[in-house]
Amino acid sequence: MNARERLNAEAAKRILVFDGAFGTQIQGRGLSEADYAGDLGLGADQKGNNDILALTRPDVIGDITRAYLDAGSDVVSTNTFSANRISQADYAAEDKVEEINLASARIARELADEFEQADGRPRFVAGAIGPTNKTLSLSPDVEDPGFREIDFDFLTGVYRDQAAALVEGGADFILIETIFDTLNAKAGIMAVKQLERELGRDVPVMLSMTLTDLSGRNLSGHTVEAFWYAVRHARPATIGLNCSFGAEQLRPHIQVLSGIADTLLMAYPNAGLPNELGEYDEAPETTAALVKAWAENGRANILGGCCGSTPEHIAAIARAVEGVAPRKVPARDTEMRLAGLEPFSIAA
Repeated sequence: MNARERLNAEAAKRILVFDGAFGTQIQGRGLSEADYAGDLGLGADQKGNNDILALTRPDVIGDITRAYLDAGSDVVSTNTFSANRISQADYAAEDKVEEINLASARIARELADEFEQADGRPRFVAGAIGPTNKTLSLSPDVEDPGFREIDFDFLTGVYRDQAAALVEGGADFILIETIFDTLNAKAGIMAVKQLERELGRDVPVMLSMTLTDLSGRNLSGHTVEAFWYAVRHARPATIGLNCSFGAEQLRPHIQVLSGIADTLLMAYPNAGLPNELGEYDEAPETTAALVKAWAENGRANILGGCCGSTPEHIAAIARAVEGVAPRKVPARDTEMRLAGLEPFSIAA
C-alpha cells in the first residue's frame, strides 16, 4: 500500500493522533544565537530561525520529535514551516532551503520508522509547508489595491522546491498548513501536482485552513465551506483546521467541515487562547476533553495540537480518544459545488 492507503486503513480502525507545536518546545530550550547559527557562516542573525536548527542543532529537533512520538503521535510533522526561499530570505539563508528540508524530513522519517519497528504500529511523516509571509490575494499597499509582491507562478516554484526536498527526505505527505490565503494554498497544490508529474507517482497533500475571526473566514475571506469547495479537486488525504483559536472556538467550524468533506478530517487547535503575555495557559486535560467531544460526536479522524501545545497535551489527547470510534467519511455528493467567498451549489 502507498502512504495514502496506509493512512486510510489506520484511520478506519481508530482516531489517529497528530503531534504538537515545535515553536513552544524550541523556545523552552533557551537557545542562543550561536545555537541557531552554528558554523554555517550566514550573513544575518539567525536567532528565531527555528527551521535552521535541523542543520545546526538536529539533536533539538530530534528530541522534540521523539517526545511527540513517545506521547502517542501517529503522524509527526517536519520542522519546516518557514523553510522556503521567501521566509528564509529574512535570514539570508535562501541557499539552505533544500538542505533544511532534507535534514528535517530525514530526522522525522528515521524516528517514525524507529517507533514503527518497535511496536508495528504505522507512523507517518507530514512535510510541513507554511503560508510564507506573502499573500497572493491581498495587496500590502493600501494605496494600491492591485499591487502584489509576488505572483502565482513564483510562489508555485517556491513551494515546488520545498516539497521536492521534503519528499526526497522521506515525507509521506505534504502538509500545506495555516492557510490564511486560499490562493497561496492553490499555489502549493499546483506545486505538488507538478512534482507528481515529475516523479510519476501520487504525492498526497494534507490541507489545513486557519481562521482569522470567529465568523469562520480566513484572511482572504473564504468561509470554511467555500474553502473546501475551492480545494477538494486536489483530492487531499486530509482536510481540516489548525491554529486560529482554541478547540472551544473552533467547534462549530469543525462541525461544518466534518459534514461536507469526503476525506479524513484532521484538526489541531491552539492550546486555548493566549493570555495578555502571549502565552498559552490551557491545561493538557482541558484541551483533551474539548477535542474528545469532537471525537465522540464523530467529527474528526486525526487530532493534535498547534500553538502552545506540548507533548503533555498530545499524550492527554491520545488517552482521551483511545477507544473512540473514528469519524465515518461521508460519500461525495453529485451536486456541482462552486465557491467565491461563499459556497454556491447547483442542484442536479
